[in-house]
Amino acid sequence: MTDFDIPPPLDPDARWPEGLSIRARTPADAPDIAALHNLPGYRYGTLRTPHHRPEEIRKGIENQSANFISLVAVLKDRIVGDVGMTHYANRRAHAGSIGMGVHDAYTGRGIGRALIGEILATADRWLDLKRIELTVYTDNETAIRLYERNGFVKEGHFKQFAFRDGEYVDAYSMARFRA
Repeated sequence: MTDFDIPPPLDPDARWPEGLSIRARTPADAPDIAALHNLPGYRYGTLRTPHHRPEEIRKGIENQSANFISLVAVLKDRIVGDVGMTHYANRRAHAGSIGMGVHDAYTGRGIGRALIGEILATADRWLDLKRIELTVYTDNETAIRLYERNGFVKEGHFKQFAFRDGEYVDAYSMARFRA
């Protein structure tokens, strides 16, 4: 992919790492997304279980609902992160929920910042969402700092939220509001 082929960020003020592109995921991405989701560091920060199969991922992509947006970050033809957003309906049409992760070998390089920036630009500039929600483990300090830098605030503390690697862990609910 050349620089000419890389679509620019939706937010004209956003700056992505050199060579990074962010695009919608496709069924052809399933093997790379499965490999990403199976990385120990990626999995540790999410609700994902081990041993995802490409077929599961492909079916999820093919059956994706219209209210779900899923993007992948690509660097040098490698998927290095992903983000998804569910846009709610009816009385919660003003809100959405996101989840994301970055490849273990690519953390600290601005990939997460670019992914959250792009999904929030979609929420703000195209869907006019006023509330974006997420859940994050209380020990994921790097993610918490990223979310706070993007306007998220802690709303609640879930005790024994999930079972991870042999023990129960707590999580925060966080949200970002826009007038």
